[in-house]
Amino acid sequence: MKIAILAITGNGARLGCKLRDALPDSRLYLPPKWVDACTGPLIPFPGCLRELVVQLWRDADGLVFIMATGIVVRMVAPLLEGKDKDPAVVVMDDGGKFAVSLLSGHLGGANELAASCAAVAGALPVITTATDTNGLPSFDMLAKEQGWTIDDLSRVKVLNTLLLEKAQIAVVDSTGQVEQHFCGRGNLTYHADFTTALHSRARGFLFVTNRSLPPQLQHPALLVLRPKNLVLGIGCNSGTSADEIEEVVLFNLKRQFLSIRSVTCIATAAAKRSEPGLAQFAENHVLPISCYESNDLNAVSTPSPPSRYALEAIGAAGVAEPAAILASNGGRLLLQKVKSGNVTLAIAEIQ
Repeated sequence: MKIAILAITGNGARLGCKLRDALPDSRLYLPPKWVDACTGPLIPFPGCLRELVVQLWRDADGLVFIMATGIVVRMVAPLLEGKDKDPAVVVMDDGGKFAVSLLSGHLGGANELAASCAAVAGALPVITTATDTNGLPSFDMLAKEQGWTIDDLSRVKVLNTLLLEKAQIAVVDSTGQVEQHFCGRGNLTYHADFTTALHSRARGFLFVTNRSLPPQLQHPALLVLRPKNLVLGIGCNSGTSADEIEEVVLFNLKRQFLSIRSVTCIATAAAKRSEPGLAQFAENHVLPISCYESNDLNAVSTPSPPSRYALEAIGAAGVAEPAAILASNGGRLLLQKVKSGNVTLAIAEIQ
């Protein structure tokens, strides 16, 4: 977590030094007149504080302001985009008495950052998110800890409110992580399938799934969390465009009732490491690419017969299926190799 610490007073500079020394990957920003109040590395900002904040808003994961809360609110208000996009913001007084989690408490990590700052300074952490103050887990923190994607962020508030009201929430989760996370807290009931859950008397619903849900399974109080457990095994001819790859991938995901939000990576042959269309497709969806040498691909048993073309081109009996199996650590093939135009695709699920 890249943290920017900003102070504007002498006391704030000294407190900032303590925080910088204790918080990993943190940088301290001070006006030139307080540079001598602090030892160790720091970054002077001779210009406008507001302009510095605009720059850091894009670059830092968390910002710690050692100054009055009102100053901070006025500076960051025009920059706000959403709780899934904004960095963590913590405000401390220059006396080091309080560490206030001001913004992005859960998803951004401001609650944890405020607690860390408080521990360093001997201050009181001020956490105001309702689930935390009531000693309850939250659904957005569950998603963050597990690395899951939230389908509709507005539903988090709906479910967290129901949790606080002790209303029944029906859960479908084959991973078992929800039950482990909540440890009996909250009025949660667990069901084997979506239909059973929706026909229960619950007021809210939580589905953890990589499946696309049909319209008849939709509900205004349904929160869908997407585990990152799908791997796309992709082979393609040289010069294949990102658009063609996207068309094949989305068509087959839809055909298998799978969500692209659950895809964790793309797997392919090492020979395709620099393929522009594949790289662009991966960049468009913020997905890493895992590449495997032909010897590794050939060592994997796959259901499809060897590809003469792949053998001649790169010395591998296949690409899509063995790459998907390797990247999923021996996972189950949900889609055996299909070929469409210049693209071959297989989909594996991490078990």
